[in-house]
Amino acid sequence: MTPDQIFKRWVRVALTLFALSFTYFLLADLWMPLSTQSRVLHPVVNVSAMVSGQIENIYVQNDQRVTKGQLLFSLDKRTYEIAVDKAKLALESAAQTNLELDASINAAQAMVLVSKANVEELKLEVDRAKMLLKSNSVSRQLYDQKSISYRAAKAKVEAAKADVAKLEAQRGQNNDDNLLLRQAINDLQNAQLQLRYTNVRSEVSGQIANLQLQPGKYAQAGSPVAAIVVDNGDIVADFREKSLSKVHIGNEASIVFDAYPGKVFSGKLTAIDAGVKDGQINADGSLADPVNSDRWVRDAQYIRTHIALLEAPQLLQSLPSGARATVQLHPVDGIASWLGRVQIYVISIIHYVY
Repeated sequence: MTPDQIFKRWVRVALTLFALSFTYFLLADLWMPLSTQSRVLHPVVNVSAMVSGQIENIYVQNDQRVTKGQLLFSLDKRTYEIAVDKAKLALESAAQTNLELDASINAAQAMVLVSKANVEELKLEVDRAKMLLKSNSVSRQLYDQKSISYRAAKAKVEAAKADVAKLEAQRGQNNDDNLLLRQAINDLQNAQLQLRYTNVRSEVSGQIANLQLQPGKYAQAGSPVAAIVVDNGDIVADFREKSLSKVHIGNEASIVFDAYPGKVFSGKLTAIDAGVKDGQINADGSLADPVNSDRWVRDAQYIRTHIALLEAPQLLQSLPSGARATVQLHPVDGIASWLGRVQIYVISIIHYVY
C-alpha cells in the first residue's frame, strides 16, 4: 500500500470518527443531557441583632456547628432593663390613674344626685310661688328669682352629667381592659421583648461562617455580623434550553461530585426554574434596551434545574455550599439511558485526574 493510499485511509477514518462523534453529540444533547455547570447550594441565613447595643458576650466560634435556638451572642442589657422597669412603673401609674378616675366618677355621680335634689326642691318653691303670685301674696320679682334659680339648677344637673360622661370616657371600660391599661401593658410587653432580643439565638441549624464579632463592638439592629450555612442543601444544574426539550419533572438523574471521584449517586429532577435574570424586566419607566449583536450564532441560554439526591441524602450536609458536581439526566429509557450511565461513569473516573 502506497503512502498516498495510507494517508487517504486515515483521512477517511478521521472523517468517519468526526461524523460519528458529531452525530453522537447532537443526539446525546437531546436524549441524555449532561451539565458540568452544577453545584451544591446551601441556604445562607444572615445573623443580626434585632436591637442595637454593645456586644457583651460571644458564645460561639467561627465554623462552629449550631442548632436552632442556640445562644450565639448577647448585648448589654442595662438600657433595656431600665426600659422594662420604666414600663412597669408606667403600668402602676395607669392603674393608680384608673383608681383616681373611679373616685372622680363616684364624686361626679354624687354631684348629679345633689343637683337633682336641688332641682326638685326649687321646683316645689317655684310652684308655691306661682300659686301665691295668683293671690298677690308674693311679688312678681320673687317669682322670677325662683324661676331663674330653678333653671340654673337644671343646667347644673346637665353639667354634672357631662362631667360624669367625660370621666367615664377617660376611664374607659370598668374592668382592667380599658385603653389606658392596655397601652401600658403593650409598652411593658414591648420593653420585655426588646430585652429578650438582647440574647441573639440561631433561627436554623447549620454552621457559623464569617463571624465578625468582638466583645465591646457596637451591633446595629438589622446589620449582619455573621452567617449560618444551613444543613439542608440543594443541587442546581444549568442546562442549555435545547438540552431540556425532552426533559420532564421527575426524570432520573446521575450525579458525580468532585469531592467523591469514581462514585455516581442517583437523583431525581425536582424543578426547572421559570426564568433567568436576563428575562426579567424592571418596571422602572425606562424604555427597552435591546441587545445589539452581529454574531450569526449567539451563545446558548442556560436554564437552572434542581436535583434531589436520592442516594445518601445526608451527604449534602457534609459538602460545602458551592461544591462542584456533574449531573447527567435520563429523560428516556432504552439505549440512551444506558449510554448516559456509561457516560457519567466515565466522567466520574476522569475526576481522579483533575
